[in-house]
Amino acid sequence: MSGGFARLPAPPYYAVIFSSRRNGADPGEYAAAADRMLELARVQPGFLGVESAREADGFGITVSYWESEAAIRAWREHAEHAQVRRHGRRHWYEHYELRVARVERASGFEGG
Repeated sequence: MSGGFARLPAPPYYAVIFSSRRNGADPGEYAAAADRMLELARVQPGFLGVESAREADGFGITVSYWESEAAIRAWREHAEHAQVRRHGRRHWYEHYELRVARVERASGFEGG
């Protein structure tokens, strides 16, 4: 997964917040799958960007941004994404939570 801030349009848009704790199984396989999912998401209609971080203890948060709920639904129904989600539940995660939110306002600061 790439790091850094996503460049996003003015709201409104949607955020899919995926919080997880990895179990430590096969980090190479996990990293390859995460890279592949990002590659696929980037070409999905309605995808706006992603931000992701993971701590050394396995806890991580990935936030993907989307134009609409329809775009989120289409990504959820993507066959390869669905297959990787099923594999992740069986092999990579101790626990995860998924939340979907509509972003109404956004602001930021960039010092320099």
